[in-house]
Amino acid sequence: MTQPIGELNPPVRLMLTPGPSSIDPRVYRAMATPLVGHMDPWFKGCMEETQILMRQIFQTENRVTMPLSASGSGGIEASVLNSLEEGDEGIVAVNGVFSERMYEIGIRASSKVIKVEAPYGKPVDPEDVRRAAKGKKIKIIGLAHGETSTGVFTGIEAYRKLADEVGALLVVDTVASLAAVPLHVDRERIDICFSGSQKAISAPPGMSPITVSPAAEEVFRKRKTKVQSWYFDLTTAMNYWGKDRLYHHTPPISLIFALREAMRLVLEEGLEARWERHRTNQLALIAGLEAMGLDLLVTNPADRLPTVTAVMIPGGVDDAKVRNQLLDEFNIEIAGGFGAVKGKIWRVGLMGYCSQKANVLLFLAAFEKVLLDQGFRVPSGAGVGAAIRSYSQVETAAAVSR
Repeated sequence: MTQPIGELNPPVRLMLTPGPSSIDPRVYRAMATPLVGHMDPWFKGCMEETQILMRQIFQTENRVTMPLSASGSGGIEASVLNSLEEGDEGIVAVNGVFSERMYEIGIRASSKVIKVEAPYGKPVDPEDVRRAAKGKKIKIIGLAHGETSTGVFTGIEAYRKLADEVGALLVVDTVASLAAVPLHVDRERIDICFSGSQKAISAPPGMSPITVSPAAEEVFRKRKTKVQSWYFDLTTAMNYWGKDRLYHHTPPISLIFALREAMRLVLEEGLEARWERHRTNQLALIAGLEAMGLDLLVTNPADRLPTVTAVMIPGGVDDAKVRNQLLDEFNIEIAGGFGAVKGKIWRVGLMGYCSQKANVLLFLAAFEKVLLDQGFRVPSGAGVGAAIRSYSQVETAAAVSR
């Protein structure tokens, strides 16, 4: 006879992964508030507040700014499928699994999408993209601002210039960077920008914030064919998030409550303060890792994404055993690599609520103990000591600047 299933009781983990991140207790409380209908007049007011907060975080005045009822991958799909029709030409800068996914979706849209690649650990050279665009009618240029699979940061300015040169829309994946890295959608003139709720915003997974420029809206209106996906057709989805609030689908209401509260907390802290917090904590983490004798996948500091640090796995150390011991002994979760770097890197996330000094120091101490148990020799206390010195340098510099 089947045993009865007991009440749900998940373990409490410190989620130092590339997503999802741990979330503020206030976000849990928002998610646990009473459910209302998706056409309830009160909820329509909540939707408007959600959009106001989202525009502030994206730093945009775009009319089409809303959370898609989907993961960040849904944001990729919506961005590509709404922009491209059969036979259209595009370019995607690929330097990891998720930028590769943008390319793959373009191919499935029966478009002539060109892949311009860089080795994992490096951004794609804009000059390579310029050469690939020569003599072609390019409709979109796509890139990952932060490549989650490798911890690589790619600057936007050179790509905006390229998009202007060829008359293309600029599509930017900010799933791993929004609310943690300086981003100004309007100032940087990004045409389509999407993200994920579960990373530096620190809300539960399941929502993909997206914003669309007037120029991209115009491209959508001039389509000769319908978008290949009914669900991700932004011209109809926006009818629900637009002023008329016309029914499109039943959204995850409790997740919207959580997203609204998480974004409110982002702005309560202040975007610039939050950007600086992520930068400071990653610098301390890297100082600690390097003091422990570990190497990083991304060797150029300017190319490092503040939310995800890719650590090379030393020879003779078992990837899974280290991660499992961190989880079993310390309730700390980090991620391994996948794709071309599977078994070669660990990915340590410092995102949103998780990006705290206490978490950095706790992780480095736990990591040292686990590495020692796995036979990798670490100078005693080297990681924590180096991180503390890094924090002290930042605090001293801040005091001097005041």
